[in-house]
Amino acid sequence: MKRIYVNEEWCLGCHLCEYNCAFANSGLSDMALALKGKPIFPRIRVEDGEKISYAVSCRHCTDPICVKSCIAGALSKDGDTVRIDGNRCVGCFTCVLVCPYGALAPGENGVMRKCELCLDNACGEPACVKGCPNRAIVYEQRGEA
Repeated sequence: MKRIYVNEEWCLGCHLCEYNCAFANSGLSDMALALKGKPIFPRIRVEDGEKISYAVSCRHCTDPICVKSCIAGALSKDGDTVRIDGNRCVGCFTCVLVCPYGALAPGENGVMRKCELCLDNACGEPACVKGCPNRAIVYEQRGEA
């Protein structure tokens, strides 16, 4: 399956992936209107280290522990993609605690959010990939088909 991969050595730490993600998931068609003067809630986040920066997003695990541990049944596996039903999420943070990659975080209303590969956004490919100026984030299939 195609997944998002990060080439840490190419990441500039510019955080543009976060802004593109937040905009793509805002439901608005104007980036300034969607983001200017507001806190953003991207589904990907950049970790800035001393020597490297890298983007963290959902790995869409084959056997996701977040899905198994969700007490509300808000997380599910839809084909190869781990999805979240915001209407069912109770904001208990169990998924945040069990995710080995730190890929889930609360959104503006306390409901958890995570990368869903922009499947609902008509972007063609994940917005973080499209907006990365250095191609540090790629969307591709690796390994066995």
